[in-house]
Amino acid sequence: MAKKFAELRAGLSPESQARAKARTQSMLAEMPLNELRQARGLSQKMLAEVLHVQQPAIAKIEKRTDLYLSTLRSHIEAMGGCLDVIARFPDGEVRITNFSNLAR
Repeated sequence: MAKKFAELRAGLSPESQARAKARTQSMLAEMPLNELRQARGLSQKMLAEVLHVQQPAIAKIEKRTDLYLSTLRSHIEAMGGCLDVIARFPDGEVRITNFSNLAR
């Protein structure tokens, strides 16, 4: 008989549970646009309706590796998020504010 995932997880040592939780958080912190959309429970069609574009346009954006910040921002905002541009250096992080006033 198959075990439920919660039962399997409960049988792990506390160290293994902590490692699994850390790995899960790491995976959720970084993902491509299409996985982010899916994690937010949205289809390409639903996102296209919010952005007033056709579904193939969403597919094209999700496959691109180079796009305008304004396009990325509108895509993120349509999913209910907010885009911040952050530069990371060995001695700290800096939020770049030039893009906060882009026309919406």
